[in-house]
Amino acid sequence: MIDVLIIGSGPAGYTAAIYSARAGYNVKVVTGNQDGGQLTITSEIENYPGFSSPISGPQLMMQMREQVEKTGVDIVYDVIDAVNFEGYPFNCTGESGESYVSRSVIIATGASAKWLGIKSETVYRNRGVSACATCDGFFFKGKPVAVVGGGNTAVEEAIYLTNFASKVYLIHRRDSLRAEKILQQRLFDNSKIEVVWNSEISEVLGDGRKVTGILLSQQDSQRKIDLDGVFIAIGHAPATKIFENQVKLDDNGYIVVDGTKTSVYGVFAAGDVCDSMYRQAIVSAGQGCKAAMDVDKFLSGIH
Repeated sequence: MIDVLIIGSGPAGYTAAIYSARAGYNVKVVTGNQDGGQLTITSEIENYPGFSSPISGPQLMMQMREQVEKTGVDIVYDVIDAVNFEGYPFNCTGESGESYVSRSVIIATGASAKWLGIKSETVYRNRGVSACATCDGFFFKGKPVAVVGGGNTAVEEAIYLTNFASKVYLIHRRDSLRAEKILQQRLFDNSKIEVVWNSEISEVLGDGRKVTGILLSQQDSQRKIDLDGVFIAIGHAPATKIFENQVKLDDNGYIVVDGTKTSVYGVFAAGDVCDSMYRQAIVSAGQGCKAAMDVDKFLSGIH
């Protein structure tokens, strides 16, 4: 019998594992497809506390994993593809066919950015193409960049990037934005931002090492813009497919939580899987800590 089953191995999952193990519980982490989560595809991280020099995403997650292993936690390479939270103890099944029976569950499966789906975007990902202005905006001081999208996130990121970039192009495929009116006004009032309407990126241009520009499709014409960075802000998709009809999800598919408690007593969630706003590793780690402490109260009978 597992005391704490953690589904996911990003900052939230691994932090939850450390705290749960230190509380004396039998803990098992099922990694999912990507051991280390989204940070394993992030090049340099400069804003995670404790590192005076930049650290790569894979290095950071490797150190987290090693810390987890030293606590004696069992880390399993498997992907949970079915869960049953209707009975107790909880039963989760992996693609391997293994059944994981646990007294509590922490869901930390994360979320992934939605991408445009063009080949050149993939080629230059982490070499000028990013899905996180907060993470990577600093690298584009004094350089022109573009943001793709028309919702709150896209507008907020465009405004944020004006703190670093020399110019920000907001590329939107329609002739009006979906963002809140107050955000739109701030955008339009910012002299560093140029909105490019009715346009879609057909190709990200580069020299083989980094982004040098974008090629836009504009109805019957094309436009080339020289720039150094492209930020995709068309939304995120939480990894919650298998939890449909098991825990309460919001309209965008994120797990609804009260703190870290889901709608099922004994099932908790932490990190990007329940956080559509911040999407930062340090926030996910903090939520992982909170989930582990909530699990401790649950297993100890403290309500």
